[in-house]
Amino acid sequence: MAVDQGGRARRRLSTEERREQLLAVGARLFSESPYDEVWVEQVAEIAGVSRGLLYHYFPNKRDFFAAVVERESERMLRMTAPVPGVPVREQLTAGLDAYLEYVEAHAHGYRAFHRADAAGDQAVRRVYRRALASQERQILAALAADPEFGPVLESRPDTRLAVRGWLAFTTAVCLEWLRGAHLGRDQVRDLCARALLGVLTP
Repeated sequence: MAVDQGGRARRRLSTEERREQLLAVGARLFSESPYDEVWVEQVAEIAGVSRGLLYHYFPNKRDFFAAVVERESERMLRMTAPVPGVPVREQLTAGLDAYLEYVEAHAHGYRAFHRADAAGDQAVRRVYRRALASQERQILAALAADPEFGPVLESRPDTRLAVRGWLAFTTAVCLEWLRGAHLGRDQVRDLCARALLGVLTP
């Protein structure tokens, strides 16, 4: 056990716990400021670790931000993973509920994730775009396996573009919601669900 300046015992964090702590701090800072305005020294100071220890986990700021983006992407994918055999219409409601719960509970991480596309660093932007592509593939796979929407996917080549546009729409709605738009979670969910079903239904 380590001891802080006040004489209180502090539990030493495991490697995974420390990494998670650093990523959580990074998510908050990157959600509040553009990529170029966040300094590794800030992260280390807030987390109460040396800059050298942070570099032990992440070689540079680019790798650190990429890890923040990947962490948030993996969370979103897990929370919205399709359930085999359940109709897309039912999954859409449940998936959006889970997604919005994540957005609300992890607002800093969500905003940080979507700041990545505005980062000047091309490597960071590639990480973000790969994450969006994973979300797109997950939705398209669920549509393809659905008896109602599978035939639509096959007969309408614009469906893939529509899903991509819907992801952008949902992101914009959620970011406005976090800024204080006067809508309840159910209203946001229904708005996003109608938007997707509207482009998929003839």
